[in-house]
Amino acid sequence: MNAPTPQVAAAVELRGITKRFPGVVANHDIDITVQRGTVHALVGENGAGKSTLMKILYGMQRPDEGTIAINGEQVDLHSPSDAIKRGIGMVHQHFMLADNLTVQENIVLGAEKLYGIGAKAKAKIKEISDAYGLGVRPDVLVEHLGVADRQRIEILKVLYRGARILILDEPTAVLVPQEVDALFDNLRELKSEGLTVIFISHKLDEVRAVADAITVIRRGTTVGDADPKTVTSRQLAEMMVGSELPSPESRVSTVTEEPMLQVDDLRLSEIDPDGIERTVLGGVSLTIHKGEILGIAGVEGNGQAELVEAIMGMRAVDSGTVALDGTDMTAVPTRARREAGVGYIPEDRHRHGLLLEAPLWENRILGHVTEQPNGAKGLIYPKAARKDTERIVADFDVRTPNIEVTAASLSGGNQQKLIVGREMSHEPKLLIAAHPTRGVDVGAQAQIWEHIRAAQRAGLAVLLISADLDELIGLSDTLKVIYRGRLVADADPNTVTPEQLGTAMTGAATGHLDETEEAGE
Repeated sequence: MNAPTPQVAAAVELRGITKRFPGVVANHDIDITVQRGTVHALVGENGAGKSTLMKILYGMQRPDEGTIAINGEQVDLHSPSDAIKRGIGMVHQHFMLADNLTVQENIVLGAEKLYGIGAKAKAKIKEISDAYGLGVRPDVLVEHLGVADRQRIEILKVLYRGARILILDEPTAVLVPQEVDALFDNLRELKSEGLTVIFISHKLDEVRAVADAITVIRRGTTVGDADPKTVTSRQLAEMMVGSELPSPESRVSTVTEEPMLQVDDLRLSEIDPDGIERTVLGGVSLTIHKGEILGIAGVEGNGQAELVEAIMGMRAVDSGTVALDGTDMTAVPTRARREAGVGYIPEDRHRHGLLLEAPLWENRILGHVTEQPNGAKGLIYPKAARKDTERIVADFDVRTPNIEVTAASLSGGNQQKLIVGREMSHEPKLLIAAHPTRGVDVGAQAQIWEHIRAAQRAGLAVLLISADLDELIGLSDTLKVIYRGRLVADADPNTVTPEQLGTAMTGAATGHLDETEEAGE
């Protein structure tokens, strides 16, 4: 008689995990089982408790109740170093790399005792890179690398430290379609070697494409598991937020013939660390009309951030002009541009959008100190600002116990909704929206899109920069592609595909992008 096959212990078992913060229960009675050698996706709306749960698994926070078992053994994790010793590694949504160091220096930093800092470390890096198809080059300076390469370095960093369980937080947020495909190939390679991946994402189609199992979290607790082979994105969205998956698909055109923003031949160069002059913007010209959304697609680091800063007055240009509603703004300071009607949703909400340790009502004032209801004539009106913050919280569904809590206590999506509410509250003529729904769940996404559309119908002009190509195609009236500081291609949102945009973003296609290229044209 054959002996029964011994059951392999799960890589991760979370049982009854509960975590409370003042005024908030972040996690309540969460149960998750992650099998070894699988990609296990964790999905849920912003504020559902995904980040808190992963911080608990990575030892950054301690649960108030519940147990954690790793490979069948119950563990008590007091710090990330405890988690690393247990073979758990985490790749955060915001990369933690030093631009002025080489790839090798970044990887060995803090782990010098493992393989030293020289030839032995380099050999280990190359061994891991080759084993998992990561294609990492140890001697390159990180500042010269794009986001996809940086992400592979972050993955290699945790593998270098011996991780067998990887937590990836929003790993595809900044990648173009071709880079997403390459990342998924990397994940399948990791899985085939027996590693386990916990994959957090809001992009439900991607989750279904790469995951072996899906767990849905809603309002701090697990609501169920789903089979990626049979579940649809709409069904997942309904499990997450109780509503159908929103679509950014546009509507009847509201574009007028009246120019709102005119940018003419903007040029900007800067000196890199090696003392070499580098072109950042190479003669950018564009016009956005009232009621028009102009979308710009591009791999991060190709000049879109500098273009935004030039239009906002945060960065002086070498030459060229910026005009708002017929008035030359090229030499006007940022505050005056704000007062003239420019709204701004920044790319990095933590660095440029919020004071994380300040209460919500103070964050409502940021960028609009001289405007009603916040203040006038050099005075700030805290009572009026508080009252208007209450309105924003209600109108934009910012989930918070009250307006006195700090911005840091909100989930990323609720932080974003607060910023959108603040900027839209001043009825801007021009809205510069850089990645307005990055890291935002499907429910909040739909709300932000609808607020932008409503203002657009009233004549708002929008410059939209996004790494979400479906969002760009769905919302934009006009599409342009930026590559190495120049606008190299344009496309009709009604006919272009994400794959065509992705190709142009890598510099492989220029001019007008058509869905069907007819022979002989």
